[in-house]
Amino acid sequence: MPPISQSTYYQRLRDELVAEPRTWLVTGVAGFIGSNLLQELLALGQTVVGLDDFSTGYQANLDEVLSDDLAGTFRFVEGDIRELDACRKACEGVDYVLHQAALASVPRSIDDPLTNTRVNVDGFLNVLTAARDAAVRRVVYASSSAVYGDATEVPQTEERVGHVLSPYAAAKKTNELYAEVFQRTYGLQSVGLRYFNVFGRRQDPDGAYAAVIPRWVSNLLNGEPCDIFGDGETSRDFIYVANAVQANLLAATAHRDVTGEAYNIACGQETSLNELFRMIRLGLTGYQPSVAQQEPVYDSFRPGDIRRSVANISKARRRLGYEPVVTVAEGLGEALEWYARRTRTDYVSVGASVVDRGVSP
Repeated sequence: MPPISQSTYYQRLRDELVAEPRTWLVTGVAGFIGSNLLQELLALGQTVVGLDDFSTGYQANLDEVLSDDLAGTFRFVEGDIRELDACRKACEGVDYVLHQAALASVPRSIDDPLTNTRVNVDGFLNVLTAARDAAVRRVVYASSSAVYGDATEVPQTEERVGHVLSPYAAAKKTNELYAEVFQRTYGLQSVGLRYFNVFGRRQDPDGAYAAVIPRWVSNLLNGEPCDIFGDGETSRDFIYVANAVQANLLAATAHRDVTGEAYNIACGQETSLNELFRMIRLGLTGYQPSVAQQEPVYDSFRPGDIRRSVANISKARRRLGYEPVVTVAEGLGEALEWYARRTRTDYVSVGASVVDRGVSP
């Protein structure tokens, strides 16, 4: 009998969840990754509790997911993870916690390290405490590639981290330590997912700390400059959000032997910012031909940024059954269409035979 492919492994898990639904808490459910987790879980007929205070998430994200006729059920708790009572309320009757709530920005953490710590460390401790007291089976939490700091080895492997370069990275490294302590001390199973550069639909293009892909898409479509910090040869491992969703569900349900550790979640593919800009610009020409004439604006390097970031994902493949099934190019195709429909009020999608009028977020 031939071995089961990793993508087939995830499909088998999806079939199992449909046959035997569970109850899941998604913190940060109105945010980018949280709303995509909600969509997948509801499509699989699961019961989902969502916790969010709308500090960085949006009601529109929930509305978009809930506008589809999905099989699962959803209960929303409006609350802040810095409040233990809100975390306790959300954890009632939950099997698994998928913790996505965070202030996920290196520059923001440098500007405001106190708020970074209160949300990303104190808030995480509240989630762990509430999950422990509610006898939750497992907590899967969002860590970050930022924990690698100034490590020079490429690709990055889980066992070799450097000195962290920002308060955000320090918070995520602290989270990994606390998760290990809670598992050893209280028996609360946990799995950390070191996300690299996740992108996709419902990622916020606005604000001073917006991620690079949605920000560049918005700027290109609006005729505004796209800033590249440094010479553009800084590289990142970009991962489409569907792959991150897969990793969360696999991590939650895998054998307990995988717990108490952190795993790289990425595509294992290095893309420079110059390459990324060209890919986005080319992809948007079908929506707005004038973007083909736009060039990036180069600025100085930012403090806290690392030069090269690409993951070794062999540990997640081997132990979680994780396999990135959507490539960067495929993910960009879907993401660019989603952003184009929401950045412009009237467009015709050339080559996709889609006509959209007046679509609102």
